[in-house]
Amino acid sequence: MRVYAAGVVDRLTARSRLPLDYSVASLRIVDFMVDGVRRGRPEIGRVAGLLQGLGAYAGEVIVRRAGARWVDLDPEQRELFGQPVGIRMPDGRVWNPLGKVVNRFELGGPEESMQRFYLLLHGRARKAAAPDAPSVVCC
Repeated sequence: MRVYAAGVVDRLTARSRLPLDYSVASLRIVDFMVDGVRRGRPEIGRVAGLLQGLGAYAGEVIVRRAGARWVDLDPEQRELFGQPVGIRMPDGRVWNPLGKVVNRFELGGPEESMQRFYLLLHGRARKAAAPDAPSVVCC
């Protein structure tokens, strides 16, 4: 996913000066981009690739800034999240940044902000789960 996110950044910044620098502040740019796409009211199928790319970028910000790592989701998690990959926080919780970007597109509103998502998950510490007891947190 790291390579995929880097490719997304290259494509999105090739023609513009978007400050996609993997900073927490750059997640606000993701929110603005999704909101801009949303205003046109396209069918999700037409923008699914862009949304996936923005979700990968947002996930990579969390990986770099919060010590998370990309993980392949198990079948139960894939069904819950509707995505093949997610991120696991150091405390064992699993999050779905790709799905969170889709939620921002479908629902809008400040509750679906990627920057807010980061700020809410990053500051919460929880006792690390045992390796055989996965902790799954939706969107």
